[in-house]
Amino acid sequence: MIGWIALGVVVLLLLMAVGLYNRLVRLRALVKEGFSGITVQLRRRADLIPNLVETVQGYATHEREVFEEVSRVRAASVNAGSVQATAQADAQMTGLLGRLFAVAEAYPDLKANQNFLQLQDQLSSIEGELQGARRYYNATVRDLNSTIQSFPAVLVAGPLGFHEEPFYQDEDQSIQTAPKVSFAQPAA
Repeated sequence: MIGWIALGVVVLLLLMAVGLYNRLVRLRALVKEGFSGITVQLRRRADLIPNLVETVQGYATHEREVFEEVSRVRAASVNAGSVQATAQADAQMTGLLGRLFAVAEAYPDLKANQNFLQLQDQLSSIEGELQGARRYYNATVRDLNSTIQSFPAVLVAGPLGFHEEPFYQDEDQSIQTAPKVSFAQPAA
């Protein structure tokens, strides 16, 4: 009788280990899928940028430095390999797009150009999808990391080669802190 109980316990522990392993494999696959979603959106944005630059360049030919820097950072963002490198290239591209749109603000004819407006709308749509992809990736990383750190998965994860994944973080300090708002009444 004791032999059957011991066999039952061993089988139960084995089934639990298999279940934990399968959960960890699924979570790791979701993290990879999430990062792939970010890179797809970054590639879509990178593919749109040459058209945007060309349109702006037609109006602002003397802003060559901005155009060259956008091209350089675009290449870096497409070729980034790790989560940190991708996030860094993404932040640089976001800053440069802001500079590119600042150049465009100086040209009223450009701001009214249908091609420019259409490209701007496409870019806005891609940015929204990129934000969603970042949130999805971070949610899957959270799930994987919390599972890896939880008992009893911690006993299975380390020996089987599972490790925590880094979150996708924006290094822009201006969005890391809330703005300070004063509700004091101004002196009259």
